[in-house]
Amino acid sequence: MMRHLFIALFLMMPLTAMAAGGASVPFHHETNLGNQASLQRGAKMFMNYCSGCHSLQYMRYKRIADDLEIPEEVMESNLMMTRGKINDTIQGTMPKEQAEQWFGKAPPDLSLSAREHGADWIYSFLLTFYVDESRPSGVNNLVVSNTAMPAVLAPLQGYQSLKHEEEGESEGGAHGGGHGEPQFELVQEGQLKPAEYRAAVADLTNFLVYVGEPAKLVRYSLGFKVIVFLLLFTALAYMLKKEFWRDVH
Repeated sequence: MMRHLFIALFLMMPLTAMAAGGASVPFHHETNLGNQASLQRGAKMFMNYCSGCHSLQYMRYKRIADDLEIPEEVMESNLMMTRGKINDTIQGTMPKEQAEQWFGKAPPDLSLSAREHGADWIYSFLLTFYVDESRPSGVNNLVVSNTAMPAVLAPLQGYQSLKHEEEGESEGGAHGGGHGEPQFELVQEGQLKPAEYRAAVADLTNFLVYVGEPAKLVRYSLGFKVIVFLLLFTALAYMLKKEFWRDVH
């Protein structure tokens, strides 16, 4: 009986993982927390384009500066776009009442957005804004249908129209997942070329993944040191073994 229970739980694991991962999204992002330059660029993107509305209530400016090796004076003079001091948590500047009046609800805190939705979701969301004149902001989104968020990165990306919508739509409003990428047509150019914009969105996604679990950087660094130690220890143990058994025939 116990054996059958273990087998049933094992077979259910993939279904549980799919449920936890949420709806499928059209684009995949390969997270790279070892690319410090990407994380620094992502921090700059967030502070310039996101921090006015969105907060990171579990992250402090100083923690970002320390982890990403950004000098505190650079953080204070160039990246602290909101109120507060270097040891404060990151809070958006838009008053809640004003945000609710403009968007219908207050913009969410993004501290744990990557852990809640996943890197693919964030990456796809930022890539799939398209022109929709029926919406108050003039744009819609393929991942979150009828989103209240405007296309804040449009100065970089430009504006695009949706040419081909994926067949089928999930209950969460996301499309795609296995039918190929959706097709867009650029109707107004932005400051960046499409490949450059994707790279910028990848940097921002990397940064939000880091914010969701800053300890990952410590684990990665410690893991490298442990591997080096084990390799050295193995070499020393092998040489010691050869020395002990040298005269044994």
